[in-house]
Amino acid sequence: ALEPYIDEETMHLHHDKHHNTYVTNLNAAIEKHPELGEKTVEELLADFSSVPEDIQTAVRNNGGGHANHTFFWEILGPNAGGEPTGAIKEAIEETFGSFEDFKEEFKTAATGRFGSGWAWLVVKDGKLAITSTANQDSPLMDGQTPVLGLDVWD
Repeated sequence: ALEPYIDEETMHLHHDKHHNTYVTNLNAAIEKHPELGEKTVEELLADFSSVPEDIQTAVRNNGGGHANHTFFWEILGPNAGGEPTGAIKEAIEETFGSFEDFKEEFKTAATGRFGSGWAWLVVKDGKLAITSTANQDSPLMDGQTPVLGLDVWD
């Protein structure tokens, strides 16, 4: 677990229940269109306009939930965090002025999201940017690459 920041019960609920439901529901939607079975969830979201209309809502909600949470699990760690170093530090300072300024902008994106959603640090058009998405919408759907994500519902 990631206590004291995220308790074991919350991690269990989100990983074993919520995330599992996203995967199950996405797979059920994809079964209706076997030609999509070879695509990754990232490919489906990045080319969302090609997803058949009858499953777009399921792919948006469940594919987004799956991709967002998979990314979230990958960036979590008991000893992760702290001040950035190297190229990411330089990019943050170039874009936002300082790490402190970045944190303030990121916090504003997170606390400004009403209800369920995410705050993101993304690469957009080759540069870092902060954005926020509703519900389980993914920045991949807008051609953006996530660098850091925060589930702001929890």
